[in-house]
Amino acid sequence: MLKVGYIGLGLMGKPIARNIMKAGYPTIVHNRSRGAVDELVKEGAAPASSPAEVAEQVDVVFTNLPDSPDVELVALGPRGIIAGAHEGLIHVDNSTIKPVTARQVAAALSDKGVQSLDAPVSGGDIGAQNGTLTIMAGGPVDALQTVMPIFEAMGKTITHVGESGAGQIAKACNQIMVAAQMVAMGELLIFAQKAGADPKKVVQAISAGAAQCWTLDNKPARLFAGNREPGFKAYMQAKDLNIVMETAREYGIPLPVSAETAQLFNAMLEMGMGNLDNSAVLGVIEKLAGTALQTY
Repeated sequence: MLKVGYIGLGLMGKPIARNIMKAGYPTIVHNRSRGAVDELVKEGAAPASSPAEVAEQVDVVFTNLPDSPDVELVALGPRGIIAGAHEGLIHVDNSTIKPVTARQVAAALSDKGVQSLDAPVSGGDIGAQNGTLTIMAGGPVDALQTVMPIFEAMGKTITHVGESGAGQIAKACNQIMVAAQMVAMGELLIFAQKAGADPKKVVQAISAGAAQCWTLDNKPARLFAGNREPGFKAYMQAKDLNIVMETAREYGIPLPVSAETAQLFNAMLEMGMGNLDNSAVLGVIEKLAGTALQTY
């Protein structure tokens, strides 16, 4: 059985690593802060003091980190994966980063005989806990075939999108849609309430029609209950949208709606709401409208 390493045990990484362990894979874990490592060690994982120490002991090493510079440091830094790399190692990055960074990391590790998959995920913390994530992968097909049984312990929908970087392009597209839905939901809830209708009943009315989507299926009940805790943190949504806009500028792609959406999420950060759920972009709409969503 493949020996697996997992680096980055945050809101998503820890439950993903736990599901890999539950599937029976010997797992070595590393994280910047020690608490999550200790928790998984109690459940049967082995600890490592650096990414290099993880890489030198495993067949497949996963990373799940906040942003592009973090992945570059963990993969290519002085005590990074590259320092513990060996022929046949596969690096799988579950982070959401720039496509160009994914390609650069893959090229650098390739010189050490390492195959790389950029494999960002969608489905939030609930999907990570339940092993129902959507995984979008870019990189060599043979590497994907090797790690497919591990992916099946993590998610339900696994798609090989294309060559290196293609997984990150797919994730950027995913975030365009997700963020737009969050903003649209915030607008419709405040629109309904301020125009004189019960927003809860409006959601019930439109959820069976063309407006039906994951966001309307999952988020309004939490908002009506006054719960704006993550989920998926707004500052991460803002980071992902900045990746979208930077990549769009690199390729000369006009994204007028995403540009406005990015501004709304950046406004959340300025308003001190960065650690709330991405659905809490509703708070920006509330401020602009001068009203607060009624809770039930």
